[in-house]
Amino acid sequence: MRGVTVADALDGARTAIAASGSDSAALDAELLLAHALGVNRAALIIDPEREVLGPPVRVFQDLVRRRSVGREPVAYLLARKGFRSIDLSVDSRVLIPRPETELLVELALELPARSRVLDVGSGSGAIALALKHERPDLSVTGADISTEALEVARTNAERLQLEVEFLEADLLTGLGGGWDAILSNPPYIAEVERQNLPPDVIGHEPELALMAGADGLDVIRPLVASAGQSEARFLAIELGAGQAGTVAELVAAAGFTGVDVHADLAGIERVVLGQR
Repeated sequence: MRGVTVADALDGARTAIAASGSDSAALDAELLLAHALGVNRAALIIDPEREVLGPPVRVFQDLVRRRSVGREPVAYLLARKGFRSIDLSVDSRVLIPRPETELLVELALELPARSRVLDVGSGSGAIALALKHERPDLSVTGADISTEALEVARTNAERLQLEVEFLEADLLTGLGGGWDAILSNPPYIAEVERQNLPPDVIGHEPELALMAGADGLDVIRPLVASAGQSEARFLAIELGAGQAGTVAELVAAAGFTGVDVHADLAGIERVVLGQR
């Protein structure tokens, strides 16, 4: 690759990444090359004849190999992922934040001033930190059962200079009370769906944050029950396709009288919101 142009480098990388099964090979290649060169994607488009020389060649080759052969997610290769208006550090200790999860933050933006919010299963801290960034008046706490995930979340909070406390807990156990709102993007993938997950996901992202038993509700059921016994007046839970009806019934049975289902931009019923 020594002395090749940006255009040639991207062409070769696209071919290799596409052959591995990625449906975003062009974007993957651009992100990886921009990272290797220390520029943004726009610079590649503006100057496609720029030569790729020196240390960036080896960096780019290694990134393309890891993406195409090892099927490592691009977010892990770049060690970052954008979520709403913040940029998060991510690695294999945490689930990669998805665009559909931003819906939880959007719904919580309407909470009353100075509400006390708990983000259950916080992972990288995406929900808690994005909400605190956009609603600094809220008192936001994140909780996760994974010590490793909490290390990532706390690093993100410190780098972003956002006052969010992160606690180790299994759902709401040991956290006390006093929450006005509970948000969660819990594991919700059913075991039967494991074989359909792309290798990028099941081969690299933490299984603890993905899989949730035979019907995908092994975490959601106790979470809803605990939320119903808490003081929280607002409960918003992300879920998978086809789970909205069952989860809405669980939320209603837990004592949340105002239950609504919200679809994401793809039209999938993604969040069940309960209020009381």
